[in-house]
Amino acid sequence: MMEILTDIGNRIVNGGFKVHLLVYVISAALGIIIIRLVFYKLLKIVARKTNIAYSLLQQTFRGIPTLLGILIALYAVMEILTIPPRGLLFLQRLFHSLVILSVTLLVAHLASGYLKQKFGKTSGAFASTSILATTIDLAVYTIGILFLLESFGVAISPLITALGVGGLAVALALQDTLANLFSGINILVAKQIKIGDFVKLSTGEAGHIVDMSWRNTTIKTPTENMVVIPNQKFASSTIINYAQPFAECSISIPIGVSYESDLDYVEKVTVAVAKEILQETAGGVNSFAPVVRYSSFGESSIDFNVILRVKTVTDQYLIRHEFIKRLHARYRQEKIIIPYPTRTINLEQVTPLDEVSLKSVSNQGAAIVSKP
Repeated sequence: MMEILTDIGNRIVNGGFKVHLLVYVISAALGIIIIRLVFYKLLKIVARKTNIAYSLLQQTFRGIPTLLGILIALYAVMEILTIPPRGLLFLQRLFHSLVILSVTLLVAHLASGYLKQKFGKTSGAFASTSILATTIDLAVYTIGILFLLESFGVAISPLITALGVGGLAVALALQDTLANLFSGINILVAKQIKIGDFVKLSTGEAGHIVDMSWRNTTIKTPTENMVVIPNQKFASSTIINYAQPFAECSISIPIGVSYESDLDYVEKVTVAVAKEILQETAGGVNSFAPVVRYSSFGESSIDFNVILRVKTVTDQYLIRHEFIKRLHARYRQEKIIIPYPTRTINLEQVTPLDEVSLKSVSNQGAAIVSKP
């Protein structure tokens, strides 16, 4: 058995180019499969030990096991097989290029993963922060390409000078684009708004921020529509962020009852219904004590507001819906009247003296009209 393996090894080592190429392809394929299996097992262990999601780790290290397998196979080929000097020099340059490419991809992916972890939400799926990810990727890839060119003996100093002059010209030509770019970066770095927050602009647009690219911010409205806003306009707008400093918020529901109602009893019944809704309906904060506050004497009712607490601003619609239905049924059961809008008109009876005065005025007017 050992003799057979030794014979196969000698044939591989002393074989021609086709044999070497076949061995390299098989070795690289097996190495990539084994490394991927081991690598992703390690990622699952890291995900369990930390608060980092496994999906985010997969995105961060995508492509790295494959490059690592190719590098190991290429290094093994250079060390084991007998290769002519010219071919060996080519493989060495290829190896160095792949090392630079692997490091560049790893740094870019780590930076993107960090930004998604820092600026994105941690509720299962990580939101996109393409503006920062694209900027970081562009910078890292540019540096990687410069190192790659330098490894091939290309002078990069003139290239850097040309890029500086060209960058100045591009900056002058793309002032609005750069303004949007830096406005978006400033918004995210300031940490006042995060991807996934529910916001409302002074111009009326409201929804969840789903992405902030290098040019615009995308908002998903409650009606599942997308609103695209340039970053510069978004940064200069007055914005209400319903997710900061925390997602919970209070809502006020106006109600009116008849003037004949027992207000203490109305308050007791209303608070009881509100507690039931908060405890039984998804989105309600069951630890919150509902509040009833009478506000004014209306034209046909005594008006008050019911204060409830919801987990997010979008939960208020279901809470309002269920509360109004159940409160209406409970008011009917308790004989509490929600009055229709009414207005009382008092008509005064005209006295005989007033009738004579009105007739006199009417006759005088007729005489004036008939006068030639």
